[in-house]
Amino acid sequence: MTIPPVELTDLTFEHYRSPLGVQYASPRLSWRFASPAKDWVQRGYEVRVARGASAETYAVDSRESVLVPWPAAPLASREAATVGVRSYGSDGRWTAWIEGTVEAGLLERADWVAAVASNSDEPHTGAKRAAAGDEGRTFTGDLGVEERALRPFRVRKVVHLDAAPTRARLYITALGLHTTYVNGERLPDLLEPGWTSYERNLNYRVYDVTGLLRAGENVLGSWVGEGWYAGRIGLRGLLRRVWGSAAGLIAQLEVDGEVVAATDESWSWSYGAVTAGEIYDGESYDAGVEDEAWKHGVEVAGDWAPVVVRPLPEAELRASEIPPVRAYATLPVKEVITTPSGKTVLDFGQNFAGFVRVLSSPAEASTITLRHAEVLEAGELGVRPLRNCAQTDTLVVPQGGSVAGWTPLFTYHGFRYVEVGGWAGVTAADVEGVAISSDYEVTGAFECSHALLNRLHENVVWSTRSNTVSLPTDCPQRDERLGWTGDIQVFAPTFSFLFGAAGFLRNWLRDVRADQRGGVVPVTVPNVHAIRLSHMPHAVWGDVAALLPNDLYDWFGDSDIVQESLGSAIAWLDAIPRDKATQLWDRKTFQFGDWLDPAAPPALPWKGRTDTHLVADAYLIHTTRVVAKLAGVAGKSDVAARYEAQAAALLDTFHSQYLTPASRVVSDTQTAIALLLHFDLVDSRVPGQREVLARRLKELVVADAWQVSTGFAGTPIILQALAANGHLDQAYRMLLNRTSPSWLAPVLLGATTIWERWDSMLQDGSINPGQMTSFNHYALGSVAAFLHAVVGGLSPLEPGWRRVRISPQPGGNLMHAAASFVSPYGVVRCSWAIEAGKLHVTAQVPPNATALVQLPGLESEVGSGTHSFEVGWEEGAWPPRFDAPAIFQAPEDDWVRN
Repeated sequence: MTIPPVELTDLTFEHYRSPLGVQYASPRLSWRFASPAKDWVQRGYEVRVARGASAETYAVDSRESVLVPWPAAPLASREAATVGVRSYGSDGRWTAWIEGTVEAGLLERADWVAAVASNSDEPHTGAKRAAAGDEGRTFTGDLGVEERALRPFRVRKVVHLDAAPTRARLYITALGLHTTYVNGERLPDLLEPGWTSYERNLNYRVYDVTGLLRAGENVLGSWVGEGWYAGRIGLRGLLRRVWGSAAGLIAQLEVDGEVVAATDESWSWSYGAVTAGEIYDGESYDAGVEDEAWKHGVEVAGDWAPVVVRPLPEAELRASEIPPVRAYATLPVKEVITTPSGKTVLDFGQNFAGFVRVLSSPAEASTITLRHAEVLEAGELGVRPLRNCAQTDTLVVPQGGSVAGWTPLFTYHGFRYVEVGGWAGVTAADVEGVAISSDYEVTGAFECSHALLNRLHENVVWSTRSNTVSLPTDCPQRDERLGWTGDIQVFAPTFSFLFGAAGFLRNWLRDVRADQRGGVVPVTVPNVHAIRLSHMPHAVWGDVAALLPNDLYDWFGDSDIVQESLGSAIAWLDAIPRDKATQLWDRKTFQFGDWLDPAAPPALPWKGRTDTHLVADAYLIHTTRVVAKLAGVAGKSDVAARYEAQAAALLDTFHSQYLTPASRVVSDTQTAIALLLHFDLVDSRVPGQREVLARRLKELVVADAWQVSTGFAGTPIILQALAANGHLDQAYRMLLNRTSPSWLAPVLLGATTIWERWDSMLQDGSINPGQMTSFNHYALGSVAAFLHAVVGGLSPLEPGWRRVRISPQPGGNLMHAAASFVSPYGVVRCSWAIEAGKLHVTAQVPPNATALVQLPGLESEVGSGTHSFEVGWEEGAWPPRFDAPAIFQAPEDDWVRN
């Protein structure tokens, strides 16, 4: 059999999905490999950089293929280069060349000649931005809600070109949101430029508009709305005008090396058919005043006035490394429901973030309302969890008017159900759902023989998509949708397996650094300064400053992210209030602890069973160790040594504070023990302590009837802690438990996403009475990391997956499973099946990577290629039982293989 030659694929520059407009003069290069070649390793590579008529080739003797240095002179602003790469391998052959073109954005502030084009001369500074004296306040009223939302407006510019261009670029962003047209053609991205910490960071996008322009008159037109910049946001939607009091567009069109249009006083503005556009409350549209000509016609109707021009903001303008927000799925209506009160509700069969597209129009003049919610309660739309958030779109349709093709421009919703008012006879064919998220690469997959686990994993994917619209949020539906630091901190490994998260999260870390004050990491980033807790240090949440860069290094091999974040991580550690005697967390600080422990009262979600300061101190030691590691990666050995010593001293103190001489934990809970085991906080001087702790963890899990008894701190690690310490069977029984609180209980109740609470919906179909109830949160979906690494058997052993662990651990009567991951080197895959007393495993390793295969009775280092293994398999007793009479045991039919 002839093995095909190794191929290079996916040439990328930094972490950009599109290399048009990168904010790096010397962007690092990465490429992947595709081939079944056995034991293939790159010995060297060549990079060919062509600029204009000249080209240079650079030969490098190196195995590196992930984020390798740019070999040529730095790019200038706007400069493009065609880059070719080929590799020389251990087989003695060169691969074929792979090519890509990279183009720099506007690298210097002086490159920008555009100003801010607005319809208002309101100042930049946020009218409701918390001043220094307000940062300690707790806002309890509806501060700012009484103010009007800003009405969206249009801006336009007519540009004359003597000839059709050979090269045209549009550099564009907004204070707020924009939807832009070139000669009537809409640019593809949604909710641009997303949400950032606008005081310091403002992303822009670069578009190749060469094919959209022509000789003669051309029209640039944009809708501009308040977005997150000036709209109502924050916990319970408490604030408006957080960063500014007026929205505005920043645009610069360059044709064949010349700026031919930039937002200035020559642009004009007018109101139009979109009469309201708010993130939380929805959009209003009046088809009776629509004027399509404004997008592409030289002559337009209506009252147009010169724009108000303001200077560029002080924030750094960066070509966005976040993939743009785009539609990724279209959902048909599954059922048209008539509620007990006679209302019409459309069921899309799936909870998601996005909006509806109207496909037709009513026959009569009407005002249509589209009211969105995640669930039904007592047969009616369940809107109470939305709190102070309308999630309602309104369409005014005159006689003979049309709204066919309508979608909102300035809002999105989290929903499964839409209540339609004002449209008699609406049918399933009249609307469709459009699911949106940032357009990152899909990298991870998992499936197994258990149908409910497959649905659980699918729910994790949907919740991840729903909560990554421009930045990582907690939920997509209610009056919140904030970048909670604790949620992404616990979920980052799962996110990084499922999707190409590096550019998305690297950008968000810039906002983390921008919003740190005195080293303290706010609980939400961007920080809207709406609540007192935002300015207080909190373990688990603030630890994201160190733990997220570490995750990105492990998953994507990016040491530059470490360099960028090390100062932030150190500042966080130094800002933690310490007890003078112990140097652990000051016990006077408020801590979220094991947030949303199922035993906590619905209104007091931090009051769980685990000592909140034990959680904080466990994280402190773990984070201190991680900072030492990051300092070593950054080449700062003295800093690394300092924090290693600190971690060792803290560990000794931790033992004296929380462990008895008999190795019992003072806070005797699943979360406490799981933290000690998973973070390796065991006292090595005490023989057998790990076994004692593991045994006690098992006892607690069994005592709780394998129901989930952990919150934010314990849930991501409880199954790994069991599996890694001799109790894999207990981990599987906990995973497969069907009684709430459990991962599968919501699935059995029809959940299509991950819930915020284990019992967001009660067994009787009513909504949890707590005020904080979402049906689309990804945090508790961090269990998928167990599915990927333990059930599926895939995890990284070296940064960037250069060396992989392939170690599936079957259990729970599962008969087969498979996991795959598109790593920085190429596709890694593990599949297994149990047949006739044998465990059959197939492992795929990409070229230039290696793997450690660990199976019962077998351990093997392998190189690239596809490898098959077979080992003996003896099914253990299943399920694990209580040490109690049979009457208390779960029925056997709870544990069927499907």
